[in-house]
Amino acid sequence: MFEIKTKIAVLVSGSGSNLQAIIENIENRSLNCEISYVIADRDCYAIERAKNYKIRTVVLERKIFGKRLSEEINLLLKNTDEEISYIILAGYLSILSKEFIQDWNKKIINIHPSLLPKYGGRGMYGLKVHKAVLENGEKKSGCTIHYVDSGIDTGKPIMKMEVPVLKNDTPETLQKRVLEKEHILLIEGIKKLISR
Repeated sequence: MFEIKTKIAVLVSGSGSNLQAIIENIENRSLNCEISYVIADRDCYAIERAKNYKIRTVVLERKIFGKRLSEEINLLLKNTDEEISYIILAGYLSILSKEFIQDWNKKIINIHPSLLPKYGGRGMYGLKVHKAVLENGEKKSGCTIHYVDSGIDTGKPIMKMEVPVLKNDTPETLQKRVLEKEHILLIEGIKKLISR
């Protein structure tokens, strides 16, 4: 019997390919958890992906809630009938408040498309990361799973996965190869988190 032990919330802002990787690994039973909520800070395709699997979705738009966004997410997660253990940031672009992070200390992880601490911080997301990697002539890049702290991409790393930078890479080709590794690393990071 496959017993569900852990409930998670996944926060998203974009297409949701990392969310899809989580869903598929839950479906094929290689990941022993359940997604209670998918929460987005804008209208995005990730929400459609979640709806396709009948997962509860909520859009709390940053442009509407502003500085109250983290508070609204917390109210939602704390006032549900389900006990949510962890929060996974899967391409979530809004900055969470210090109070929120303290409340969920060591229970929030993020996936970042570089080998942190390189190419992290404010403004470093999406193609901007890969463009910077190429402009600086790096020989390797990759992705990092890390705990979320009150800084931006400064939390303690959990796991990393390297990707070689190829001679003819563009930001788009590098992004595609790093993303393939993100899908693998994110699952490993969640397994490690929920088995603590």
